[in-house]
Amino acid sequence: MNNDENPRSEQAEGGAPAAPDAPAPPPAAEVSGRQRLLAGLWPPRLSRAQLIVAVLLFGLGLGLAIQVRSTSDDSALRGARQEDLVRILDEVDDRTQRLEDEKQRLDDQRTELENSSDQAEEARKQTLEKERQLGILAGTVAAQGPGITLTITDPSGAVAPDMLLDAIQELRAAGAEAIQVNGVRVVANTYFSGDAGDVEVDGKKIEAPYEFTVIGKPQDLEPALNIPGGVVQTLEKEQATVLVERSDDIVVDALRPAQRPDYARSSSP
Repeated sequence: MNNDENPRSEQAEGGAPAAPDAPAPPPAAEVSGRQRLLAGLWPPRLSRAQLIVAVLLFGLGLGLAIQVRSTSDDSALRGARQEDLVRILDEVDDRTQRLEDEKQRLDDQRTELENSSDQAEEARKQTLEKERQLGILAGTVAAQGPGITLTITDPSGAVAPDMLLDAIQELRAAGAEAIQVNGVRVVANTYFSGDAGDVEVDGKKIEAPYEFTVIGKPQDLEPALNIPGGVVQTLEKEQATVLVERSDDIVVDALRPAQRPDYARSSSP
């Protein structure tokens, strides 16, 4: 076939040349499932309702965690016997009452200072009274008042120093204000050492029977020693004999020399 027979093969109708066929567009890049998942999750698209629900769920979870922790903390008390719970409650009430009494005493002192016609003289009296109280705690002055006498006999020589120290700690927790053991005044830095049957207090050897002379409220001191699993039961397991006697007139007269601190100085002007 010659060119004259097919004129449309070279030019379009009307004389314009025919456009060549356009190349096919490249195929779109394939998107993986992970990319589609990430695109759906980030950036987050939270509505206001979803945000409120998230905050409420966080608060609910926090409350449940606190409740679980509080429940676990109370598990020890839940397993206690009724008489033990009553005793613990009584001790808390007694300590609260002592704090209230101390607060009232301080309030009365402030009122006296404010209303006294001679405030300097009143301040001097209160200073002397405070000095006497601190002397009792430091063991530099004798003390007298109600309390108990605790006598521990140890025929088998099985009472160890830590058992006597436990008795001191229990008495202090019950409100003991002055203590001496076999003529040795017990103060804040008192320590027990040695072995069972060979006990020393602050480096001074003491022998059984061990006699504790204690000033404080007898109604608090004696029950503190007789709690289940406490001092008395522990000593009796070692074949020791424990005797507690109440008295309205206990004298603690073992003294400690006043010591001047090496470094501490008063900050008062």
